[in-house]
Amino acid sequence: MDTFLHDLSWVLPLRSDAATVVFNAFTALGYLPFYLALLPLGYWLWDKAMFTRLAMLIMVSAVLNGFLKDLFNDPRPPLEFALDGRVGESFGLPSGHAQVAAVTWFWLALELRRATFWVLAAVIVAGVSFSRLYLGVHDVEDVLAGLALGIGSLLLFRWLLSTRFAAWHQLDGRIQLALILAVQPIVWLLWPAPGGPGAIGAIGAFIAGWWAGVVYDRHRLDFQRHPNWGRALIAAALGLIVLFLALGNLADPLLALGLGESAARWLQTLAMGLFVTAIAPWLFRRAGLAQ
Repeated sequence: MDTFLHDLSWVLPLRSDAATVVFNAFTALGYLPFYLALLPLGYWLWDKAMFTRLAMLIMVSAVLNGFLKDLFNDPRPPLEFALDGRVGESFGLPSGHAQVAAVTWFWLALELRRATFWVLAAVIVAGVSFSRLYLGVHDVEDVLAGLALGIGSLLLFRWLLSTRFAAWHQLDGRIQLALILAVQPIVWLLWPAPGGPGAIGAIGAFIAGWWAGVVYDRHRLDFQRHPNWGRALIAAALGLIVLFLALGNLADPLLALGLGESAARWLQTLAMGLFVTAIAPWLFRRAGLAQ
């Protein structure tokens, strides 16, 4: 059993140039740039309530993944197996790709309630999960743990959205935002690694920024996609350009002003979350690209 969970030598005969292209494509669906495109596009073009739920679930799941990685300190497979150089010195258990893929695609399937999307979700989750084995950056134990945590956190999130927690759902959004901010120093203090969560801690800022925009939208904006798909797509394209090219590099001038790395990253991701749910929708409306 230990060999099955940790030995990746069986992967090597499966590799080919064509298969490597396929599984690199699957693994790209688990990296940050994909989610930084998926969540805004879903919010601006599809269903802002559904993608707010999805954003909260993904971000909290990502924080949990980082916490457990630093708690277990489980090394990744030997470097001679690795075909993905983007993992850096991070730990392996649990697999963040498998965990967040399960959360993302199975949650969308739950929301949409369509058999065809369940099939699509299963294919994507399986492809992303296996890609981490194929590329040699996780072992079977890492991937199975990630899938179990993803499905478990998804079910827990669904329960938390039930009427059992109606009192929380009915709280004023500003109080909810204050509680989101209040939890973050507690998470920092409880973090198992010396020095706190590092870059993972900035995810909390994204949650806070996103939720602040949701509160603003509820009270002042009520953003709606433009009924003309051409205008809506132009708005989304412009929004992504700003998000990736301007806000994606915002930490650099903040660092130049003398802010520490953690503070700069926190403010950057706060601005990115707020941009998606408040600033961009306001600009789209002012430009006649949204309702």
